[in-house]
This record gives sequence, C-alpha cells and structure tokens, in this order.
Amino acid sequence: MTPASTSAPFESRRSLPFVTWFRSRLLARWYDRHLQRRDLAEIDDHLLRDLGLTPQDVRRECAKSFWRT
Repeated sequence: MTPASTSAPFESRRSLPFVTWFRSRLLARWYDRHLQRRDLAEIDDHLLRDLGLTPQDVRRECAKSFWRT
C-alpha cells in the first residue's frame, strides 16, 4: 500500500467531529427558529404594534418552514 492510500481513512475520521458538530448546530438553529415563530404567533396586536409589526407580517413569517430565514 502507498502512504497516500492509508491516510485517506484517517482524514475522514478527523472531519467526523466537525460534521457532527455542524449537524447539531443546524438542528438547534432550526428548533430555535421554530420556537421563535411559535412565540411570535402568540403575541397580541397591542404588542405587535409596539414592535412595528402587523398581523400580516406575523402570518407571513409563521408560514415559513423552519429551515427558511
């Protein structure tokens, strides 16, 4: 075997923690976005006016999928 062929599996093993970290961060971000939109949907009209939002703004934001910004 050549040295180049033996190092390839080790390189993929080193990237595995990054991939795992990235996936967990992505899932956490999506879940956080879901919770924020759910909370936004529960805010009453008076507080929405204070925030400068309309009910249409809230409906539009809450209609988005959790992975969309």
